[in-house]
Amino acid sequence: MGSLDATSTSLAEDLQDLQLDRPNKGLKSVEELEKLTVDEQLSDIERSVYLLSSGQEVQRISVIHNLPDLLRDTESHDECMRRVVPKVREVLHVAQTEMQLAASSAFLQILQKNLVPIQNYSQTFLQTILNSVDSKDPDVASAWLDTLLDVIDLLPKEVIKKEILGSAIAKGQLAQSVQSRLACCRILGKISTKFEPFVIKKEILPVVQSLCQDVDYEVRGCMCRQLDCVSRGLGLEATKSAILPELVELTNDEECHVRIAGLETVVNILTLLDAETCSATIIPLVCKICQQAVQAEDATLPVVATQLGKLCHGIADNLTDEQKQWFIDYYKKLCHVGLEKNKESDLTDIFELEDKLVECRKNSAFNFPAMVLFSGAKQFKQELHVTFTHLCKDPHFIVRKTISGGFHEVCKLLGNSAQLIQADVVALLKDESIEVLKGVVSNMPAILDCYMTSGSNHTISESKSGPLSDIIPAFLASENAIFTSNNWRLQQELMENMACLIKCYSSENLYNKVIPILRQKLSKARALPVKVAAARSLLTLTRKVKKHEQREEIFHSLIHDFCHARKCYWRSVFIDICRIVIELYSKKFFKESFYEYLLELHTDSVPNIRLRLCSILPDLKRLLILPTDRGLLQQLDACVRKLLVSEKDRDVSEGIQDAVEELDKIHIPMQSMTRRNFFEQDLEDQKKEEEEKLLLENEEKELKKEEEAAEKKKGDKRNLVSAKKGSENGSSKIPGPRKGSRAGLPGSNTATKNENRPVIPNSKIAGTSNNKLVKSKSSNCISQIPRRDVEDLDSKELSKTKIVSPVPAPGKSGNKVQVNSNTSKQSSGESNINKKGVSSPKLSRLPLYSSNPNIHQGRPSSPSLIPIKASTSGTTNKTSKTTRGSGIPAPGSAGLRRASVPTLSTTRRGSLSGQLSTEVNPKAKSSNGAMSPSIKERKKSR
Repeated sequence: MGSLDATSTSLAEDLQDLQLDRPNKGLKSVEELEKLTVDEQLSDIERSVYLLSSGQEVQRISVIHNLPDLLRDTESHDECMRRVVPKVREVLHVAQTEMQLAASSAFLQILQKNLVPIQNYSQTFLQTILNSVDSKDPDVASAWLDTLLDVIDLLPKEVIKKEILGSAIAKGQLAQSVQSRLACCRILGKISTKFEPFVIKKEILPVVQSLCQDVDYEVRGCMCRQLDCVSRGLGLEATKSAILPELVELTNDEECHVRIAGLETVVNILTLLDAETCSATIIPLVCKICQQAVQAEDATLPVVATQLGKLCHGIADNLTDEQKQWFIDYYKKLCHVGLEKNKESDLTDIFELEDKLVECRKNSAFNFPAMVLFSGAKQFKQELHVTFTHLCKDPHFIVRKTISGGFHEVCKLLGNSAQLIQADVVALLKDESIEVLKGVVSNMPAILDCYMTSGSNHTISESKSGPLSDIIPAFLASENAIFTSNNWRLQQELMENMACLIKCYSSENLYNKVIPILRQKLSKARALPVKVAAARSLLTLTRKVKKHEQREEIFHSLIHDFCHARKCYWRSVFIDICRIVIELYSKKFFKESFYEYLLELHTDSVPNIRLRLCSILPDLKRLLILPTDRGLLQQLDACVRKLLVSEKDRDVSEGIQDAVEELDKIHIPMQSMTRRNFFEQDLEDQKKEEEEKLLLENEEKELKKEEEAAEKKKGDKRNLVSAKKGSENGSSKIPGPRKGSRAGLPGSNTATKNENRPVIPNSKIAGTSNNKLVKSKSSNCISQIPRRDVEDLDSKELSKTKIVSPVPAPGKSGNKVQVNSNTSKQSSGESNINKKGVSSPKLSRLPLYSSNPNIHQGRPSSPSLIPIKASTSGTTNKTSKTTRGSGIPAPGSAGLRRASVPTLSTTRRGSLSGQLSTEVNPKAKSSNGAMSPSIKERKKSR
């Protein structure tokens, strides 16, 4: 226990030490308050002079920061230059670092804003800057030197030559300190571009050559980096004679720092040199530097890898094919350096980033797009493809991160050959490192555009074996690894880039694969920017979803899950969603789908929701057009009025007041005016509305095509079935009547029969035989028995009788039969049959025997064909088919013929259409539903 107490005590002391920077809670003493108190009646100039003389450090710094404002005031400008500026220069001699830094910034602002004439500035502020450059404090000296270099760009060359050139040359003498000589190198490099070549050759070049031979390697390296500016001021000829010898010597320096500076300078002056100089001097020099770097494996190797891409492009026009191949092979070595020797070592540790070999491979990966451009896209597969795959699978994540960051550039350079690196981008998307994923995911739109334009301009549904079929699933799967990290910015970028899939994914794939991910992240992501990005991509992709039902389901879920959510956080997100809808969709769509739901939030119980609603109210008014949206305007006015009257929260009251002020400034256009004058926003909105209408029209066309295809398919199937049935009926074993058999029957009169035969309107060929096989959907073979026309009926009655074939009612599948009779009422022996429906459709398929058969051939009897007046309601628009009644021989009598009762018409309810004679027993029915004659009648007939 004692050890635990001691440990807790030490921890408490350590925590107490960490709180040293906390401000003292005690009050200021009276003396301290008196020191900080300044008379309020003093002017700005007098107060500044007083604070610079007797004020504390903080007050003096405040005066120096305020110096440009004092000089900007025209009334106090002259007095400030006369009283305040000399006091500032006096104070700076003994000022601390913070005040020196504040003064260096203020002096530069004065020249940038032209607050002081150049002559006055060079006599006052410039002298202070030149003196402060030699400060013993390195931080203060560096700050003033940076200020001097910025001032040189703004001063005329006469002032530079008079005030700065002599001082710079004096600082470059060997007797001066190393700090002064380093400052001289930077100043000479800056002013070399300001003077003519002869001035540089006379005044500056000797000092430059002396500094290149300085005993201190830092001075040699600093002067070597300034040779680029000096050579541009001298020109080509002077550079070849005076600068190149010094540069060659510096690249062979014993110090690695100097050799690195020499290589960087060689790369920078390539554009200045001619082809002859490059071929004779620069190319051999560069090859020598590269070979020495690989052999030594020192600090120059990463620098060579960094500068190789720029170097190859600078000398590409002067290289032979062999030299070009040498540089390509050298680059391959740099990409593999360190892998062979360190195969067993673990290079993935983050603490080994300073390893020179890893840095060399990283820099080589950075230069890969430049080397692809150098070698050419046609040579990529042969020369660099294997190297690129090795870089994508490098054991160190920082190399893979670098190559992933430039992957889109390689795709652009390869063009149609981008499919060669399809497997590499899939491997990078499946990488476990978040940094590697960041490089690919950030540039995914550019990568997909390359694959869409590289000979495969189609969606994934059209080309299942294309490159997109592997890349997009890997891209969607990368969200699992990204959302396990805490990098919400990368999560936001992933959600935003998912919108690019609208170009390369079909509508069904978007709805089934991408949109579910966005909806999930919209609900479950932690950071609000990620939710907003997911909502934007979701609404963007929804515009391409073709099916109206799917789009409605998405919008309904947004309203249900966010607008009507129980948590106020989701309702707040709904307001952000509405802002995105206003931006992406047409005004008409928003007014129809989201307007009223958004206004409902003015009654929300949480003040923050009402406050956020106030900020979007002006946007709602901008959507309205009179007089079409008068009702929506009234709803908006009612919402604003209610918030103004009944709001109790102070912040919401202020928010609605600000919204009202902005609403009053918004003018609602009239519909007649908008037709004449179209602004840019109106044209964009009209384009969005046309796209939405086109989406609906395309959906309707597709539905019609599907219906037509289904009907055609159904009709083909029906014809096939009917053809099969027709073939079965044609092969029936029941023989049909022979042609002309009616003429040989007793009592038949051919002339009379032809004259009095009922007319069949739908008959195709006149004179067709009346003996037909009746086609029936029933499976009873009785329906296939041939029927003959009635011959014993009176010719007048037959001419008056018209039998109509069944016509189905609209929308009903049942078979309906209607019989129309035009016969007049008979004086006696006839019974009128009332219009009733027959419940069973089988009555229309078999004949009914008459209850009063005519057993005497020569004596006319009461007509056995009962005239029926059938209903024609509901069938006036359809053509009715006419059929003839047919009879069959009575059982037991071959020579006698019994007329059949025509088929009774049925209504939609299926009831009997007429009342049968009282002699017919209603209970005596056959198995198929037809009324059969009673037993007594059968005995009489016998």
